[in-house]
Amino acid sequence: MTSSGVLVLAATPIGRVADAPPRLAEELAGADVVAAEDTRRLRRLAADLGVEVGGRVVSYFEGNETGRTPQLVEALQAGERVVLVTDAGMPSVSDPGYRLVVAAVEAGIHVTAVPGPSAVLTALAVSGLPVDRFCFEGFLPRKAGERSRRLAELAAEPRTMVFFEAPHRTGATLAAMADAWGDDRPAVVCRELTKTYEEVRRGALAELARWAAEGVRGEVTIVVAGAAPAAAVDTDPASLRAAVAALERDGLRRKDAIAGVARQAGLPKREVYQVVHVEREADDDD
Repeated sequence: MTSSGVLVLAATPIGRVADAPPRLAEELAGADVVAAEDTRRLRRLAADLGVEVGGRVVSYFEGNETGRTPQLVEALQAGERVVLVTDAGMPSVSDPGYRLVVAAVEAGIHVTAVPGPSAVLTALAVSGLPVDRFCFEGFLPRKAGERSRRLAELAAEPRTMVFFEAPHRTGATLAAMADAWGDDRPAVVCRELTKTYEEVRRGALAELARWAAEGVRGEVTIVVAGAAPAAAVDTDPASLRAAVAALERDGLRRKDAIAGVARQAGLPKREVYQVVHVEREADDDD
């Protein structure tokens, strides 16, 4: 049975209050419950919008998502309208919300959204890089080794990639990207999007890494061009094994290297797997 309650994911401005979607004020005023990543920011936002939050206000952030989610689902099952807001942008996109959406869907509750500002789409649109196909990769791992492995996995990604990054890690991340993907890969760093000191800096990864090494301030979104089409791989066993070995040396796990070579060669993964492992088994027998 479908509940009469509704979960509303409400986008909030990423910079200027004037960018708030018109429905945001209406939803804040009419909600039975407003779950906010930061209740103080919510109060300031409501004051700037000239609206009084009508319902109960509860906190909903990374530290209490697990415990708070069942409480909010109970409110939804009781027929209440719950509005979820985060500090900026769309809830659940690198922000709290995903757990609540999953729980609401599993409980048969209607989930809707107030569309609005998005750092991902804004950065992509102004980047000047291809927008016909793209992927959002969120934040990269903080540890250098894990970050390098993740970048190696994305080395052959043909789509434009969008990342979030903390300002104090931006220089190191751009340098790691240059190491993994080449100094000349085109990229764009978007800083403080839609705010007073907005900056969009375009260039090659190595150039941007040198610029960011001096320090970056504000909210950062990085957009990077996808990999150029790879040269065709010969399908004879020796060439397939050599191509897999080359990707492994670049840091890819074997299964990811096999998948990449299979795509380039237009072969099923299992066929490349068999070619690689037959040779390794033969070497072991020797």
